[in-house]
Amino acid sequence: MRMCLQDISFFLFFARRLYSSERVSDMKIFSGWHRFVFGLPLIFLLTHLFSVRELHTNSKMEEPRKQLNKKLDHLVLGPAAGQGLSNRLQCQGTKSLNRIHSSNSRSGVDGSITFVTVFTIYNSSLNDVDDKSLNTIVGNASYNKFGRSMALLNVFINFIQVAMRQSKVIILTDPVSDLSVQRNGVSLYPIEGEYSRDKLMLQRIRSYITFLETRLQNLSQKPKNITHYIFTDSDMAVVDDLGQIFHDHPNFHVALTFRNNKAQPLNSGFIAVRGTPEAILRAKLFLQEVLKVYTTKYKNASRMLGDQLALAWVVKSKPHFDASRFAKAPAFSEDIGGTSVLFLPCSLYNWTPPEGAGQFHGMPLDVKVVHFKGSRKRLMLESWNFYSSSLEVSDMLCLILGSGRTKYDF
Repeated sequence: MRMCLQDISFFLFFARRLYSSERVSDMKIFSGWHRFVFGLPLIFLLTHLFSVRELHTNSKMEEPRKQLNKKLDHLVLGPAAGQGLSNRLQCQGTKSLNRIHSSNSRSGVDGSITFVTVFTIYNSSLNDVDDKSLNTIVGNASYNKFGRSMALLNVFINFIQVAMRQSKVIILTDPVSDLSVQRNGVSLYPIEGEYSRDKLMLQRIRSYITFLETRLQNLSQKPKNITHYIFTDSDMAVVDDLGQIFHDHPNFHVALTFRNNKAQPLNSGFIAVRGTPEAILRAKLFLQEVLKVYTTKYKNASRMLGDQLALAWVVKSKPHFDASRFAKAPAFSEDIGGTSVLFLPCSLYNWTPPEGAGQFHGMPLDVKVVHFKGSRKRLMLESWNFYSSSLEVSDMLCLILGSGRTKYDF
């Protein structure tokens, strides 16, 4: 910038000296020509100067913006929300200063509990297997895109098997997928459907409905085999036993998680269904109503958020439903079209890093489920690695609480 100003000053000085040395008669003859010769380069020079100046200014503005939006490939440990609050996890770095309140045994629960998730493999992921340039390093492991997805699925299973050893996991998947999971207590359940990324959320509800229909058929043959189901996203970590949901709330059919969010008060990443024939039937009918609303009102949001918008619409459409309860902490129940719906707080059963740093005011000591939604999948893998080396759930939760404000590269 300084060199450009010096060049202009020199050019103007030279031009003035040249003009002053000309005779008046010559200037009369050639004045127009001189102005053109000396004026044209000056115009170009000034145009260039202003362009450089504008580019320099814009680059200064863009640099902080790029740094702000950059997603990191390593963990960043920042301040942990909720410090100083007696009912929140207190941390010093990754060391817990108090301990989470773990649930007692599931002795009072009638029946077993099975987790159900939707997961599939896309052809694009398989095509990237041999491309080392796309690999991601987490800890001592290197993952391609396919390996990264499988690592997240395995960590999801790992957390369940630590917190609820007797529980099983069922993976609903595309029949044409090459998905293979060789784990004890884990089974694949192929269901026909449209599993493309643009339709996956829509397909998820359809898969849930189909699965519940088959459970009803099985119960008609073996009515005493009660199994409760918890439908979750595969980017969740179960950190405590969830059997108390079914023990402490014996009359619900379906359980949803809520938060203080006017547009999307319900998060579809966690749905619990009691395992009785009546509850499974009511859950199926409830989800069929959600699917109907989804396909008629929110079909353009089939890739993301449409299911949550449809859930909220079905719930709020009940006459005199008090939506202000979503802004409060306690769980509550409501009859929605004949289905007994239990509403559980996201702060305990669907805790997420962004909301943990915001409306949740840190991490409650009795948190049950951590949801690594959005660009925090790296944090999920890092958290499992940390737990594997320390075997301290509370310390791992301090890592999550301190690192969750940051958006990572996946």
